Amino acid sequence: MAEQKTVVKTTGFVGPNSASDPVEIDIADGRPIRSRPLEYAKFATEDLNPWVIRARGGEFKAPEKSQPSLFGIAWKQRVDSPNRILHPMRRVDWDPAGERNPQNRGKSKYVRISWDEAMDILTSEVSRIKDQYGMNSIFVQSDGHHQVKIVHGARGCEGYALDLLGGYTLQARNPDSWEGWYWGAKHMWGQDPVGQGMQTNLFKDVAENSDDVLFWGCDVNTTTWGGGGQGSSRYCFFLRDIGVRQIYVCPDVNYGAAVHADKWIPVLPNTDAALQLAIAHVWMTEGLYDRDYIDTHAVGFDWFEYHVMGGDDGIEKTPAWAEPICGVPARRIKALARSWARRNVSIAHCNGGSFIRSTYSHEPARLEVALLAMQALGHPGRNQLKFMEFGLFGLDSQNPLPRPKFTPNMHDIMFPYHADKRESFVTEVLVPEALGGDYTPENPLTWYGVTCSGMPVADQFDLKRYPAEGCERIHMVWTDAPKWVSSWNGGNEFIDAIRSDYIETVVAQHIWMEDDCLFADLLLPVNTKFEERDIVCDTVSGAFSAVWLEEKATEPRGESLSDYEICVEFCRRMGVLDQYRNGEPIDETIRRGFEGSGCQWFTSFEEFEQNHGYLIPIAKNWEEDAPGFLNFYRDPEAYPLSTPTGKIEFYSQALAEHFPDDVERMPYPRWIEKGPWHPDERLTTPRAERYPFLMVSNHPHFRLHSQYDDAPWIREIPGCKVTGPDGYAYEPVWINPADAARLGIGDGDICRIFNDRGWTMGGAIVTERIMPQVVLQDHGARLDPIIPGVADRAGCNNTICPKHTASKNCCGEVTSGYLVGIEKVDVFELARQYPEAFSRPYDPETGTLHLQAMTADAE
Repeated sequence: MAEQKTVVKTTGFVGPNSASDPVEIDIADGRPIRSRPLEYAKFATEDLNPWVIRARGGEFKAPEKSQPSLFGIAWKQRVDSPNRILHPMRRVDWDPAGERNPQNRGKSKYVRISWDEAMDILTSEVSRIKDQYGMNSIFVQSDGHHQVKIVHGARGCEGYALDLLGGYTLQARNPDSWEGWYWGAKHMWGQDPVGQGMQTNLFKDVAENSDDVLFWGCDVNTTTWGGGGQGSSRYCFFLRDIGVRQIYVCPDVNYGAAVHADKWIPVLPNTDAALQLAIAHVWMTEGLYDRDYIDTHAVGFDWFEYHVMGGDDGIEKTPAWAEPICGVPARRIKALARSWARRNVSIAHCNGGSFIRSTYSHEPARLEVALLAMQALGHPGRNQLKFMEFGLFGLDSQNPLPRPKFTPNMHDIMFPYHADKRESFVTEVLVPEALGGDYTPENPLTWYGVTCSGMPVADQFDLKRYPAEGCERIHMVWTDAPKWVSSWNGGNEFIDAIRSDYIETVVAQHIWMEDDCLFADLLLPVNTKFEERDIVCDTVSGAFSAVWLEEKATEPRGESLSDYEICVEFCRRMGVLDQYRNGEPIDETIRRGFEGSGCQWFTSFEEFEQNHGYLIPIAKNWEEDAPGFLNFYRDPEAYPLSTPTGKIEFYSQALAEHFPDDVERMPYPRWIEKGPWHPDERLTTPRAERYPFLMVSNHPHFRLHSQYDDAPWIREIPGCKVTGPDGYAYEPVWINPADAARLGIGDGDICRIFNDRGWTMGGAIVTERIMPQVVLQDHGARLDPIIPGVADRAGCNNTICPKHTASKNCCGEVTSGYLVGIEKVDVFELARQYPEAFSRPYDPETGTLHLQAMTADAE
C-alpha cells in the first residue's frame, strides 16, 4: 500500500512576508497527488471566534474551509513542468576567462555543468568584481514576484550573503500595485505605507451603510485570486443579496463585472481623470457636495475649484468636455454624479490596470480622494475599499476584514533588503536605464524617492543617484526572481540593457527556464516550495490569519537546491559561513521564526509542529474598531491625517515647495492631456494615427504575472489561450466587433500588436466586453522571443510598454493605457521569415519548451 501523508502549503502570491491560500496536499509515494481546501477546524487549538457580519437581513461569515483559487489546485503541476531547470547550466559561448559574448544572451544555448563548477564560477566572478570594481558593482534583483517562502525565500538570501562581503546594489521594489496612490494620493491624505485609504472594518461598514460601490478599474474575480482566494467574490455575492448596487467603471467587462455588475460604465483607458473632473463640475455647479465638510476637513479646495471651472487653463471641465476624451456620454456623467451625491457610495479597488499604472497615474488617484472628500469621506458608507492584500503590511488599518487577535510576524528571520538601508540601489523601473546607460559617478542617473512601498511621503523629495557616490557602475547581475521582462515597463529596453557590454556576468537562480533566465550566463536550479520545509505567515487569505509549518511534500527534482542552500554553499566557499545566520540549521531557523511570530504566547513549538501551524483567533472586540475614516469624519482635530496640515490637502504646499517647476504633478490634481514626459500616449495625439488603440493590460485572469502560464489544467480552460492554425496557443487579445470588422479581424485570428517599441502577438477574441478604440491583453505571458529586444510570440506585452516612468519626478511603472496598433497576420508566413523562433520544441499542454530549445546537449 502506498505511503500517504498530508501537508499544508500556502499557494497564493503576495509578498516576501505574507503567504495566503493554504491547501492540504495529499502525498502518495513521495509525490503530490491532490490539493484540497484546508478545513480550518482541523487546525484550531482554541476557539477561533469566527467573525460574522450581519447587515440588512443577510450574513457574511468566516468560511469553514480555505477558498483557494484555481492556482492553489494547479500548483502541484508546476513541480514537474518540462521547463524545470534541473541542473546547473552555463551559456556555451560565455567564458569567464575569455570571450563573454553578451550580444548572444537570449540566442546562444546552454550546457550542463556540475555544482562544483557552477559554484567555482560564481565565487570567482564575485571575487573578481569585488577586486576590480567594488561590491556595489554587483546588482541583486530580489523581488516580490515569486513564491512566498521565509527560510528558503528568494528575496534576500544572496543579498545577505553579499553584505557579509561588503555590500551590493539593490533593485529597489516599486510600489507597483499602488503607483498612483503612492505618488499622488499620499500628498492629499497621507496614508502610509502605500497611499490607499484606511481599511479597518470596511467590509462591515459597506454592508451596513453603502448604497452603491463603484468598482473603479477593479476585478474581484481576478486580482484577488493571487492573495485572497475567492473571498472577495463571496463578499460581492453577499452585497448583491443585501441590495448594495455594484457599478463597474472600466474599459472592459472584466471577470468581476461579468459576474457581479449591476451596471457597467465603460471609460477609455487612462482617461478616468477627465471623468472625475466632470463629476466634480456637476457637483460644484449644482451644489451637490458637502461644503461644510470641505471647510472643516480640507485645505486648498479653492485651487481645485479654480481648475475645474477653467480658471488656470481656460477650459471648463464640463461633462460635454469630458465626453470625447473619456468616451462616457455627458448625460451618463451627469446621471452618475447626481446619483452619487444622493447616496452613500464607496469606491473599491483591487490594484493594477490602467487606472493606477499608466502615464500620470498620480492624477486619477488624487482626483478620487478629491471626489471622496467632496462627499464627506469617512461618513458611514463613504470610504475607499481595497480588495486584495488583506493585512499585507501587518497593519490593522490595512485590513477591511475583522481584526485578528494579533498579526504574526517573521521579520526577525527575513534577510534585510530594503533600499532605505543601502548605500547603493536602483529603483525597479529604471533598471534598463541603469544597466544599459553610460552612467558614471561624474554623470549619474538621478531620480526622486527610494520607491519602496512603505516609505514616508517625505522620501519622494529626496534626490537619489546611481552609481552611488564613490562607486562603480553595475557589471554583474544576480537575480533570484527573473521576471523583470514580463512584469515591468520597457521590457525590450531591459533585454537590450542586459545584453550590453557593460554587463559582464548574469547569474539567475530560478525554478523554470523562463523570462529573464533566457538571458543568463549561469543558471542555478532552485526547488519549488513543495520540495522544502519552511514556516510562513498567512495574513491575507481573507478568513483567519495563521502561521503554517510547511513540511516537505516531495523530494527535490534533479540537482535543485533552495535559494538558502545555494547561498550557504556560496558563503562556505567565500569564508563567511559562520556569519551567515551563524551557520544555523534550517530546523533551528524555523524554531526561531516561531519564537518571534507571536504564536509562542499561545502555544508551544511542539504543539505547533504537531498541528502543522497555529490559527489565530479573531479579536473579541473587533466590532468596536471604527471603520475607515470614520474617526476623522467625526473629529478631524482629534484624529488628524498624516498630511502636514492633518487635513485633506487639495493643494499640497510640500509639492509646491519641492517641485515648483513640475508641470505634470502640480500642487493640485488636474487633467493632463500631454506633457513633456509623455507627449504622445493619448488618442488625441498625432502618434495615434499610426497606433490607434489604447492597450488595457490588467493582472492576468489565468496567471500570477507569468507564473502558471505552463499549468495544463489552466491552459485548457476556454478563454485562457487562442490556438492558432499552427497549433500554438496564443495569448488572447480582446477587440470590439466594430474595430475588428474595420480591420478584417475575425474571432480566433492571430494578430500582431505593435508600436514603435516593438511587437508581440495574440489570438483575437472579438467581443463587446471591450470598448471600441481599445484592445485588452493581460500582462505577464512568458516571453517567447522572435527577435530578442524587438519581437515576441507569446503576448508578453510588457516588452512594448513605454520606457518612461509615470512622470518626470514620479518613478511609477507605466504598463497599461498606452498606444498600440493591431493587425491580422499569417503565422505560416511569419514562420518562413523567422524559422528558428517558430520551430522551437512545443508542448500543447505547457507551451514552448525553452529548456529543450536552449540546451546544447539536446541537439
